[in-house]
Amino acid sequence: MKPSRNLWPFGIIAVFVVFAAGMATVVGIAATHRDSLVSNAYYEQELKFQNVIDATTRAKNSGATIFFDAASGRVTITLPAAQLLQKLSGKVELYRPAAAGMDREFLLEPAKDGTQTLNVSGLAAGLWQVRVAWNAAGQDYRLEQKIQIDGSLETRNHAK
Repeated sequence: MKPSRNLWPFGIIAVFVVFAAGMATVVGIAATHRDSLVSNAYYEQELKFQNVIDATTRAKNSGATIFFDAASGRVTITLPAAQLLQKLSGKVELYRPAAAGMDREFLLEPAKDGTQTLNVSGLAAGLWQVRVAWNAAGQDYRLEQKIQIDGSLETRNHAK
């Protein structure tokens, strides 16, 4: 009778070889993978983002507001009266995170009382972001607010 061979040493060696090959593959992929989070113009992008933060702070300190009346389906933007006396230019963007093709953009044209009202009842139900950016007397301002448009609002307004 021939003695039986013990296969455990071969199995352990095979496991180590497969592990080493797998680790070498992962290291190879990691070494050649381009990191998309790092930009060559990182500093310039940071300065632009800081400008957005500063514009948002200025807008909040000025007293400008965005108000959404879900019952009527209207967004009211209110700018401070002091800015209405200056040269004012800007835009209002209705941004739909779920579908870029549904975004809307309007010129910021406040009335004499500093308000501008937009009817959003015809927009698709879901999450929207109202973004208002304007420049008054050489200073940039920016406001953002998320709004939730109900499907019932859309149905109710189409029935009228």
